[in-house]
Amino acid sequence: MIDFKEKLWTQSFLSACIGNFLLFFAFYLLVPIFPLYLIEKFHTSKSLVGVILSSYTVAALLIRPFAGFVLDMFNRRPIYLLAYLLFVLTFVGYPLANFVGLFLFIRILHGFTFGFVTTAGNSLIVDIMPASRRGEGLGYFGVANNLAMAIGPMTSLIMHDYYSFDTIFYTAIIAGLIGYVFASTIKSKSIADRTVKQPMAFDRFFLFKGFHAGWCLLLMGIPYGMVVTYVAIYGKELGIHSGVGAFFSIMALGLTVSRLVGGKMVDKGRLVQVISYGTFFCLIAFFTLASLLQIDDNNLLVMILFYSVSLLMGIGYGLIFPAYNTLFVNLAPNNRRATASSTYMTSWDIGIGVGLILGGRLADTKGGLPLAYLVGAITVTFSLMFFIKVAGPHFNTNKLR
Repeated sequence: MIDFKEKLWTQSFLSACIGNFLLFFAFYLLVPIFPLYLIEKFHTSKSLVGVILSSYTVAALLIRPFAGFVLDMFNRRPIYLLAYLLFVLTFVGYPLANFVGLFLFIRILHGFTFGFVTTAGNSLIVDIMPASRRGEGLGYFGVANNLAMAIGPMTSLIMHDYYSFDTIFYTAIIAGLIGYVFASTIKSKSIADRTVKQPMAFDRFFLFKGFHAGWCLLLMGIPYGMVVTYVAIYGKELGIHSGVGAFFSIMALGLTVSRLVGGKMVDKGRLVQVISYGTFFCLIAFFTLASLLQIDDNNLLVMILFYSVSLLMGIGYGLIFPAYNTLFVNLAPNNRRATASSTYMTSWDIGIGVGLILGGRLADTKGGLPLAYLVGAITVTFSLMFFIKVAGPHFNTNKLR
C-alpha cells in the first residue's frame, strides 16, 4: 500500500514561515541589547532591567487568553494581519522614549501586540497545514523562530559595536514591515465551527485540560528567560568579551535540527518521549551553565563548555517546542485551536516573565547569575519529574487525536 503524504509546502505555508521568521528576527534583534541599552542610557540596575523587560511578557500573557477567544470566534487571517502591523509600528516608540517610564509604557504596549500576533500566527498555521503532518509542520514553522534567534542577536551585537542603538531599532522596523508583506499573502479558509454561538465562560479563555502540561512548560520557561536576557552579561563575567552572539547561533542550530527530528517523532506517536528527552537535555545544560564561573583557571575549557551548553540547550528546547505545541492542540476540539495555542503560549510567557524578574533579582545577590542558572536547573528538574509522573499520563488519557 502506497502512503501518499498530504502537501505541506504550499505558498501560504511558505509565506507564513517567512513572515514568522521576520517577525521574530525583529524581536530577537533587540533582546540582547535591551539590558545594555537600559544600563547605558538610563543607568538602571540589573533588577530594574528584569522588571522592565518582564513587563513585555506579562502584557503578552494577559492578552493571550482574550486573543484565543477572539480568534476562535472570527476569521483569524485579518486579525493576524492587524496584530502584525501594530506589533511592527510599536517599535517606533523605543528610540523616542527619553525616560524610563515612557520606555516601560512602550514595552507593555509592545507586549500586548506580541501576545496577540503570536497567538494568531500559531493558530493560523494550524489551519493551513494538513493534520497528518501537524508535528512536522509546527517543527518547520518553529525553525523560522530558531533562525531568527540565530541571526537576530548575533546581528544586533555586531551592530552594537559599530552603530547606534537607534540604527538597530530602525532595522527591526524594516524587517517587520517586510515580514508583514509576506504575511499578507497567506490564504486560509474560514473555519465553520467557530465558538461564537457558545455561551461566555472562563473555559473559553483557557484550556483546562492543558493545565498539567502548562505547569511543566512554565517551569521550562523560567531558565530560558534567564538565558536569553542575561547570557551576554554572563559571558562577559566568564571572560568571553567577544563572540557571545555565537551562543545564540549555536543554540539556534541545535533548535533547528532537533525541531525537525522531534516534529517527525511526534507525528509517529512519540510525543511524550520527545518531551522527556528534551527536558533531560536542558537539565544537563543548565546545571553545567551554573558551574562555569567556578572554573577560573582554564578559559579555553570555559569557552568550550559555554558553547556546548548552548548546543545542548538548543537540542533540548527544540525537541519540546513542537511536542508541547502539538500536545495542547491535540487536547482541544477543532473549534478551540486558538484557545489551545493561547494556553500553550501563556504558560510559556509566565515562565519567561518569572525568569526575567527572578534572574535579575538573583543576579544582584552575592550568588549572581550562577545562582540564577542553578535555580533554573532546579525548575527543569521539577518539570521533568512532574511531566513523567502526571502530565504525560494525563495527556495519554485525555488526548482527542
